[in-house]
Amino acid sequence: MHPVGDMKETMDWVLDPAADVIWGFAGFVMTAEGTTDLAPKSEEDWAEVKHAAWVLAESGNLLMMPGLAKDNADWMEYSQGLTTMGNRLIEVAEAQDPDSLFEAGGHLYNICLACHQAYARELRQD
Repeated sequence: MHPVGDMKETMDWVLDPAADVIWGFAGFVMTAEGTTDLAPKSEEDWAEVKHAAWVLAESGNLLMMPGLAKDNADWMEYSQGLTTMGNRLIEVAEAQDPDSLFEAGGHLYNICLACHQAYARELRQD
C-alpha cells in the first residue's frame, strides 16, 4: 500500500470537506434577525450527511495506512475513533435524527481537536 497524497492533502481534500458537511448541518445559528436551524431539511441533505459520514469512517481506516500513520499509539486511537464516529454518523443520517447529528458532530469535533493538539505541529512540517 502506498498513499497517493500527503497528510495535508488528505486533510484539505478529504477530511476537512467531509467534517464541514457534518458541522454545517448541525445546530443553530442565532443572529439579530432570529435563529436558523441548520438541520438537514430534505432527503438530499440527509444523503449528503450520510456521504460525508461514510468518507469520515473510511478516512479513519486510511489514516492507519502505512505512509500516513504517524505512530502506533495515539494516532491509531484517534483514527479508530474517527471510523467509529463516522459509522455512528451514518446511523444518524439513516435515522434522520437532527438532535443526534448535533451530538455526534460534537464528538467528531472532540476527536479532531484531540488529534490536532497532539499532532498538528508535526503535520505542518510534512
